Amino acid sequence: MSSNHSIDRSPYLGDIGRPCTTLPTPALLLDRRVAHHNIALMAERTGAHIGLRPHFKSHKCLELARLQIEAGAVGMTAATVWEAAALVRAGIGEVLIANEVAGAAKIRLVAELARHAPLLIAVDNERNAEDLSAAAGATSSTIGVLIDIDVGQHRCGVRTAAEAVKLATHVSRLPGLQLRGVMGYEGHCVLERNRDERSEQAGTAMTALLVVVDALERKGLAIEIVSAGGTGTYDLTGEHKGITELQAGSYVLMDAERLQIAPAFAVAVTVLASVVSRQGQTLVLDCGRKTVGMLREMPQIPSLDATIRSFAEEHLVLDLTGPCSLEVGDQVQAISGYVPLTANLHQVYHVVEDGVVVDIWPIVARGSARLA
Repeated sequence: MSSNHSIDRSPYLGDIGRPCTTLPTPALLLDRRVAHHNIALMAERTGAHIGLRPHFKSHKCLELARLQIEAGAVGMTAATVWEAAALVRAGIGEVLIANEVAGAAKIRLVAELARHAPLLIAVDNERNAEDLSAAAGATSSTIGVLIDIDVGQHRCGVRTAAEAVKLATHVSRLPGLQLRGVMGYEGHCVLERNRDERSEQAGTAMTALLVVVDALERKGLAIEIVSAGGTGTYDLTGEHKGITELQAGSYVLMDAERLQIAPAFAVAVTVLASVVSRQGQTLVLDCGRKTVGMLREMPQIPSLDATIRSFAEEHLVLDLTGPCSLEVGDQVQAISGYVPLTANLHQVYHVVEDGVVVDIWPIVARGSARLA
């Protein structure tokens, strides 16, 4: 399945071969060696005992997805139908859309994608399942279904084992749908910084998920896939017998939020920024909220002794607390607060080795855009 759309790399190709310090800022830098290290480390730590289906939303980059598949990932996880379309059109793996998809146009696209590659989708509603079934029938496709179970996040997902059995039974009888298993994302605790607390909450969530699996199997429903886990819980969730695959994704790039939770992985992505103003001990950088994402944790500038005074649309304003020789025009690298949001704000990664740009990797399916 070919794509009619692609990111235009041409404005950036002239950057290849340049020292990254000569790039116009803000620019998203990807250290290729660090990304390779992180991918290899997660592959080693999951290995043969559990499948890894990394979350594409964390980086939205087909080149990184291919590296993850080459390292042993069983497929990819997507957050949106547009991400799934980009992956399917690139011929990358079996894709799980780990969210409910509603609306006629997007459901038609799900069914169309399922004609070209194995596709899984999370479902927590009978009417939604019926809409997917009708779309599959109209396109002569088969859509794999994971019953979405609420394991503590209280967002999407059925709330009880009885609801799961009822929905799974209904799905198993609908033409064009294939019941493949369940999904229970413990998103409420993946960013819990206290490891003991994170472990306890993740354990409670996985116990609840496996209770549902047991109830489904006792009703004669075959459960092949039990999907859960993130970068913050991969080593906890992955130890539960019965969990078959993990959705961890941000380990490839890392950010200030996850450095406190998964320190074994290194930061592979930074935002290159320039000093645009210096007034005494006040330093202003040209990387604001439009180019550096955050959720709870502010960006970090490891090379500076400074505190963040404000984080505006275009500017990061710092109060220096130690010696600093930077002047207007000088550059620094910022670690994003939350890397999936940062990736979504940029068009490309400037891929760097030894401080030199060696390639340009597009970032696809950004925002709510329909272009994959």
